[in-house]
Amino acid sequence: MDITVRTARPEEYAEAGELVARAYLDGGLLDFAEADPYLDTLRDAAGRAAQAELLVAEDHQGALLGTVTFVGRGGPYADLAREGEGEFRMLGVRESARGRGVGEALVRACMTRGRALGLSGLVLSTQPTMHAAHRLYERIGFRRTPERDWAPLEGFILWTYALSL
Repeated sequence: MDITVRTARPEEYAEAGELVARAYLDGGLLDFAEADPYLDTLRDAAGRAAQAELLVAEDHQGALLGTVTFVGRGGPYADLAREGEGEFRMLGVRESARGRGVGEALVRACMTRGRALGLSGLVLSTQPTMHAAHRLYERIGFRRTPERDWAPLEGFILWTYALSL
């Protein structure tokens, strides 16, 4: 599949927000399904684009296949990154496009952006149940960093991964 990763355009924000929200819902990653308060954050692609870099993956016909938020220099979306590190969050791939390299293309775009900024590494948080994502991260070269695992909510632990750039 021919995949292009680029910065999202304002007219795509609503679709990108719904795409990542659907990925989390369809994947069973939200405790309260449609009532989960995190859905508002996932759907707020415009807010992420104002504070970080909202990337989209598209096919050769311009259809959006996936999205990720890249945080290169801190800000409100940097949960985990330390000095000199970048971070990415809210990676989601349209269900019909899964298994076709979209997630990998988005992660590699974050790696490229991190290197272009002169960052020393890239970090991410993931739910323990996101097994396909873990395999992708490990295949690309990320390593588990359990010493950095954290809980954004009581009893809700996120695993962490890091990659030296």
